[in-house]
Amino acid sequence: MMTDFHEETNQTTTFSSEDIEGNKVMAGLAYIIFFLPLVACPNSPFGRYHANQGLLLLLLGLGGSIVLSIIPIIGWMLLPFFALGVFILAVIGLINGLNGKGKPLPIIGKYQLIK
Repeated sequence: MMTDFHEETNQTTTFSSEDIEGNKVMAGLAYIIFFLPLVACPNSPFGRYHANQGLLLLLLGLGGSIVLSIIPIIGWMLLPFFALGVFILAVIGLINGLNGKGKPLPIIGKYQLIK
């Protein structure tokens, strides 16, 4: 299992340096508007990777907020902490994208919806 994690965190090697340099900004903005790299640089594997991470983060935020808002009292009390966690993940992704890193987000980064 440790080797799988190491392989996932070393994804910068799969992207060309030209791709990373040309699409860093779009990759970082993917955590604010996930589909932006898909529109601005559709042929960039680096942009698509961060668009996928941004989509996963959006789905986590929406799904978690809906579930916690349905649960009375305890869910309502946990909702701000959940929102803070999603915000922290977004900042981590934004920094990774702008710095040209292909590191997956903690917990949700191993899934791939956009190929």
